[in-house]
Amino acid sequence: MEQDINWDEVRALAARVEAGEALALTPDVRELLLRTAREVAIPEPDAQAAVQDAAAATALLREARSRIREGAMRLARTRMLAGELAKAGDKAGARKLLEDLLTVEVVPLYREQAELELEDLD
Repeated sequence: MEQDINWDEVRALAARVEAGEALALTPDVRELLLRTAREVAIPEPDAQAAVQDAAAATALLREARSRIREGAMRLARTRMLAGELAKAGDKAGARKLLEDLLTVEVVPLYREQAELELEDLD
């Protein structure tokens, strides 16, 4: 997984759109949306189709932002709870939490981080 992922631009763009700014489909915005779609596991054909229309691109932006936000919160919560269980000696419980996370998480970066947490339990 690419380690230089930086979602600040997509977060800022999403905040502007949520504040009422219309999404302008410039080449830079299209590139940002396509790159981010790949990074959050949105299929390439879906992303390519979405960046052809402002309304669909806005929906793509919202979906990408949702995956980033919800995945980050889910991962942070699971890491905290798994860490507490591991410290208390319940490595099986910690492992189960991380495995459960992997059944629902789609963002490759977050999946990778959860897999590393699982390895650390060994």
